[in-house]
Amino acid sequence: MQRLYDFLRRHPTGVDCFWAVVLLGMSVVAWIEPGTVDGRQSWLALPIAVGLSLVVALRRKMPEKMLVLAALLGVLQLITDLQTGPGNFAMLVIIYTVAAQSVSRWASRLALIGGLSAATLSMIRWPQPDTTALGQIFLTIILTVPFALAWVLGDSVRTRRAYFAQLEERARRLEKEREAQSKVAVAAERARIARELHDVVAHNVSVMVVQADGAAYVLDAAPDQAKQALETISTTGRQALAEMRRLLGVLRTGDDPESGEYVPQPDVQQIEDLVEQVRGSGLTVDFRIEGTPRPLPSGVELTAYRIVQEALTNTRKHGGPEAGASVRLVYFDDGLGLLVEDDGRGAAHELYEDGGADGQGHGLIGMRERVGMVGGTLDAGPRPGGGFRISALLPLKTA
Repeated sequence: MQRLYDFLRRHPTGVDCFWAVVLLGMSVVAWIEPGTVDGRQSWLALPIAVGLSLVVALRRKMPEKMLVLAALLGVLQLITDLQTGPGNFAMLVIIYTVAAQSVSRWASRLALIGGLSAATLSMIRWPQPDTTALGQIFLTIILTVPFALAWVLGDSVRTRRAYFAQLEERARRLEKEREAQSKVAVAAERARIARELHDVVAHNVSVMVVQADGAAYVLDAAPDQAKQALETISTTGRQALAEMRRLLGVLRTGDDPESGEYVPQPDVQQIEDLVEQVRGSGLTVDFRIEGTPRPLPSGVELTAYRIVQEALTNTRKHGGPEAGASVRLVYFDDGLGLLVEDDGRGAAHELYEDGGADGQGHGLIGMRERVGMVGGTLDAGPRPGGGFRISALLPLKTA
């Protein structure tokens, strides 16, 4: 049954042609029936019936032309004194069609005027015998109602279609805008990550230069210190090389003039200072460290710091005045685990379901980009008991 319905929807003209044939058959039966048209046959009855059937068959393809054709056929009936028959049902159909489709305003007005005057002209041309004037007026009103309803129903359908089309267009536009905003946020965050990682690498290189100069200075006087400086250079160089590999594929645009300064970026040790700063702003934060703290790659430490920073910022924004948060750092053998939870109202649906961002283009999009840069995993969403949870695992080896 569904296939038949889909087939009929794909072939509307075929359906109209079917009903046109049915209407033509009914008109032919009425034409050949004895006593038709006041007891006489009219040679114009069949051509008019064919024309009205054509109106039904082509009403969707050429609504304006079919409306004019129906009006001309109606006038021809009045002139030739050919009374109405089954084929005149096509006038109701074309009035509805013109009102329902987005056609010219003149066509819609012509359909309304023609529908309201059709019954009146018919009663004037063919008055009912043995009926008082009041009865004639009442019958005219009764016959006018279907034409008026056909136009009103068609106009309502046209208005509803236009409303749904506007909603669909608005939804498509909003979807495109959301995609564009998401792309802009990702590009901006990648550029920011590239700048910060570049600064980390630049800082490591500056350390290597200082150690190399020191080693050259004490090479003859203190070989042990020179050896220690060379070991430091080797370790720092490997770390800088790993960070530079993570920079591959990241576009660095819109650098500030100050980005050339080789300034170390925040690390894991500064998370405690960050927590104290957040506590000073009025947010209750429980901070714990599990496992044995040890030096980590600069990119991992920077990523951990930024995740905690963004998570606590989201808690202040979306958690509410009575919200509290907890921050856990877990040192594993092969990675660093982060868990930031709060008991507030939770973030908006878009912030975690669609990878949304806050007003500055960061938020969870930035977190995911940062975690992806170091080959880690991130999970963010509402807690079962209320509030919000962000957990991340940052591996110590380059992905």
